[in-house]
Amino acid sequence: MQVSSPAPREVWHELSEADADALVSQTPQWTDIVCALTGARDASRLYDFGDGSRLVLPLVRSARRPRALAMEASLPGAWGFGGLIGGPPRVDQVRAVLTELQSHPVLRVTVRPNPLAGAVWKAAAPARMTRIARRAHLVDLRDGFDSVWGRGFSQGARRGVRKAERVGVDVELDTTGRLAKVFHSLYERSVERWAHRQHEPLALARWRARRREPLAKFTELPRRLGSAGKLWVAWADGRPAAAIFVLQAANAHYTRGAMDAELAGRTRANYLLHSLAIEDACRSGCNWYHLGDSGFSPGLSQFKEALGGRALEYAEYAPERLPLTRLDAGARTLAKRAIRFRDDV
Repeated sequence: MQVSSPAPREVWHELSEADADALVSQTPQWTDIVCALTGARDASRLYDFGDGSRLVLPLVRSARRPRALAMEASLPGAWGFGGLIGGPPRVDQVRAVLTELQSHPVLRVTVRPNPLAGAVWKAAAPARMTRIARRAHLVDLRDGFDSVWGRGFSQGARRGVRKAERVGVDVELDTTGRLAKVFHSLYERSVERWAHRQHEPLALARWRARRREPLAKFTELPRRLGSAGKLWVAWADGRPAAAIFVLQAANAHYTRGAMDAELAGRTRANYLLHSLAIEDACRSGCNWYHLGDSGFSPGLSQFKEALGGRALEYAEYAPERLPLTRLDAGARTLAKRAIRFRDDV
């Protein structure tokens, strides 16, 4: 196996175009955006297996650290799925990549693969490798929107869509970033609601939100991605009720949502937003509508399953020289206990 880093762009483009399960977050264009907005460096790796097969691992390195203390991620938190792109990876290929990453001279590497490849990564990972359990939901679009609507959506979800239409919810699609401030205002209100529900100090919740989802992110993403970055905003009574941001190319990926809880709850605007985004993805020929990680929240899983989402258990992997993942998890657990933080809502 030969490794080239950073991955040559022309090869990376070719492999992403040929991968039927590819996500926008696995493309070289997305890595450029991550680096531009976070200051990270492109550390992507092209693996040539010598049998005609090649795969790319999108990877970025934390900035302002010496190499021996650097951390690399595929991809960083709040930046979507990474993992190998170029076709469904084989178990032997994933095993070879993980082995290579274990000898990589950085402090830690984390890989959060496409959940569709989760079973292959599970079979390939060494038993003692650090892994973090994840759960994602995906909607299968391969039989078209009529199938998703009739067999995927629950009766409650279909009623929600119809109610939103009946009460006059208007939906606007933005691919330029002009509605980014509208979205971010809803997101800030959502952060306040989540903080109250999870018993998190509001100042801490706002600080974390500003780091993970700054306004600049939602201003720049549509501008840089064009039609691949879709911001759907629902309006009711002249006010924004809810908004979702969807990355869409070969497949669609709902990456972030926010809402005015009272207005969205009364109008069922979220059901209409996702219905329109799913229909648009079907019309564009997407195979999958990724609903993102659901954690282990029963309420969030229930909402996604009402839209036809199927739960997939997978894991994030961390080849690391020191047990940083375990130490970090322990520190987070202690901090959550101290503020009585609730993860299960």
